[in-house]
Amino acid sequence: MSTETRHASLGFGLMRLPKQGDQIDVDQTSRMVDAFLEAGFTYFDTAYVYNGSEEAARRALVERHPRDSYTLATKLNARVARSEQDAKSQLEQSLARTGAGYFDYYLLHAVQDSNAGDYDKWDLWDFAREQKSKGLIRHYGFSFHGTPALLDRLLTLHPDVDLVQLQINYADWDNPEVTAGENYRIARRHGKQVVIMEPVKGGALADPPRPVKDLFDAARPGASYASWALRFAASLDGVLAVLSGMSDLAQMQDNLATFTRFAPMGPEERAVIAQAQQILARSAAIPCTGCGYCVEGCPRQILIPRIFAAANKQLAQEDPGSAKEAYARAIQDRGKASDCIACGQCEAACPQHLPVIQWLHKCAEILE
Repeated sequence: MSTETRHASLGFGLMRLPKQGDQIDVDQTSRMVDAFLEAGFTYFDTAYVYNGSEEAARRALVERHPRDSYTLATKLNARVARSEQDAKSQLEQSLARTGAGYFDYYLLHAVQDSNAGDYDKWDLWDFAREQKSKGLIRHYGFSFHGTPALLDRLLTLHPDVDLVQLQINYADWDNPEVTAGENYRIARRHGKQVVIMEPVKGGALADPPRPVKDLFDAARPGASYASWALRFAASLDGVLAVLSGMSDLAQMQDNLATFTRFAPMGPEERAVIAQAQQILARSAAIPCTGCGYCVEGCPRQILIPRIFAAANKQLAQEDPGSAKEAYARAIQDRGKASDCIACGQCEAACPQHLPVIQWLHKCAEILE
């Protein structure tokens, strides 16, 4: 694979698809898929652990469009596997769910310091290479949430990986927990193409704190806040795709407008981003991306991302009324923040390495 592109392309992340009740809205997803392809974009990203996503990809994409008109990525997740055989069976299951025949990109999912050993002990790196030689996958790589030292070691041990997927956004560029900037520089030093995830930080950068909004409004009146985040990511070199987890047609149209008329950021806009980074560094907001990995297995059935989102309406937006209303919806028939028993499974699963238990205690203080 080439290590350079003219500029990054928009990728359709299939993690946060529109819902009707508890089910994915396949009709709206289909319309979004059609708009995405009609605009000339082709990269779709799903995963074995995205509930219902691979099946939705089959119905909205695979069954409705020629196989050579798009590229499809999915992922193998060792965290949810009970054994080596169970982990390796995920590929067969993903092929069956999607009906895609093969995957253009197959990634070992959410590799980080706490689970890297699982991918080693079950020989999943060799498994991916074997499937590539069989033609079931065209390219292989991994998505990553670990330290720069681990990333450097993995890319040294596995120099044949085709790409690495990294969390990169302007808020996390110098974040000492996420180390987005340093991880990006390591991937490029190894000559690897990068797929960017969480460029809008789970939607948080589409609705940033008021001082950031005022800053962006003054610099580019009328531009969406999400477009600032997407353009920051897409202006980096060596980026294959910038994934956006779009949840409705309005988000799709906004993102398509950003990329069909794409202009890389120049020095003046980078200076604006630097000011936004300084503001966010002082923000009291909980830096949760809403991935939901912490929810699975919670003994108290606490919808942690939704509680954090509610708290941020007070912590970041200074809107306690809306915070209380959102909290009431988040705990309807589910656990409250104060129900946390500090078992720690959420913190072990969190790709952001957040002190989830500590934040839940804070949420209980301000929302209950």
